[in-house]
This record gives sequence, C-alpha cells and structure tokens, in this order.
Amino acid sequence: MAVIGNGGLQALERVSFEVCPREFVAVIGPSGSGKSTLLRIVAGLLPPTSGEVNFLHLQQPKIGMVFQQSNLMPWRTVIQNIQLPLALEGLDQNVSEAKAREMIELVGLGGFESNWPRELSGGMAQRVAIARALIHDPDLLLLDEPFGSLDALTRERMWTELSRIWQARQKTVIMVTHSISESLFLADRVLVLTARPGRLKLDLKVDLPRPRADEMRYTA
Repeated sequence: MAVIGNGGLQALERVSFEVCPREFVAVIGPSGSGKSTLLRIVAGLLPPTSGEVNFLHLQQPKIGMVFQQSNLMPWRTVIQNIQLPLALEGLDQNVSEAKAREMIELVGLGGFESNWPRELSGGMAQRVAIARALIHDPDLLLLDEPFGSLDALTRERMWTELSRIWQARQKTVIMVTHSISESLFLADRVLVLTARPGRLKLDLKVDLPRPRADEMRYTA
C-alpha cells in the first residue's frame, strides 16, 4: 500500500505484509516513517492512495484501538468509560456492566470501578483504555504507541501487563512503537520501516518463548 497526503508528501511506499490470527506484530521506525498512518489505514480511518487492506473471511471486522493518550471521558467513571462502546451499540445496561467488570478484572483494576480519570495514574488510565478497546471482543487490536507518554518504570510494568492480557485473550495485535526493547518483549514479529516514505525494510521473527518473563527485558 501507499499513501500521499494533501500536500503531496508520501508517507508510505509499497508496504505489504500479512498478519496471522492471534499474532502480535510490532511496527517500529524513525519519526515520520508512516507508522501511525499505517494503523489509521488498517483501521479504515484513512484510505490508501494505492493498494488495499484485506481481512480474510471477515467482511466487517471489529477493530479496537488504543492511542498514546488514554482519551478517557473525564465525566465518566472507570467502569462507565469501559462500557462506552457497548453503550453506543445500545447493549442492555446489565449486560454491558457485567462485561465491563470482567474487563476491569482482566486489566487488574478491581476496586477502581467508581474512580474518575483524574484519580488515576498514567498507567492505570492506559489500562482503562485497553479494557475499553477490548470490551466488544475485537478481531484486531491496534495500539498506537500506547505507553509513549509514560515514565520508563511505568512503561516497563505496562509491558508485563499487556503481555499478560494478550496471553489471556490471544487477540491479533498490531502495535506501533519507537522502542526496540518494547517490540522484542511483546511481539511475535517486528516490522521495521525506513524513513519517509516508509518502506518495509525488515520483517523479523522474535524467537522468545511465551509467556514472556520480566527477566527477558534485559536479555532480549
């Protein structure tokens, strides 16, 4: 696929790859290489100027997305923020609340159901965002530098949390990151893009056993 912006600046060029079901793929590259643009194309938020995105056997795939900022609604509690996608779908309140509580336990936020976003740390807010993205059982989870705004120690703790969540749900994931360590710790494959226009330079398989142990951060 390729994409050219309104100003004629080409973000991506001949980027082609496949992702298998339940595979965790990380995309890394320098700033401006089109990583976030690639995610927006996959999500259907931005049309490519050439090429296409195909979802085998899925005409209308469900996609969850998490951004660098949690984008929680400040007037909604933790559980209400997580329920939001189901509320927009018109799902029964009792059913959506039960699903939200399940997600809260999954991301390790039991006891914080009634807290407001302003009362959460950055890592906790991102866990809420991940739970919100997972609550409608998406076919594909897209992560756009989800831990980029966190301090180093919190970011590494979130690697462990995300690895645990992935192990529990086995979702297909494409994650954009600037961190080589993060990509090696979390992913099954790492796609490396060149500088703009982004081209696929390397498709690297990560031969590390799962579940990933914390000690691997320092040996990968």
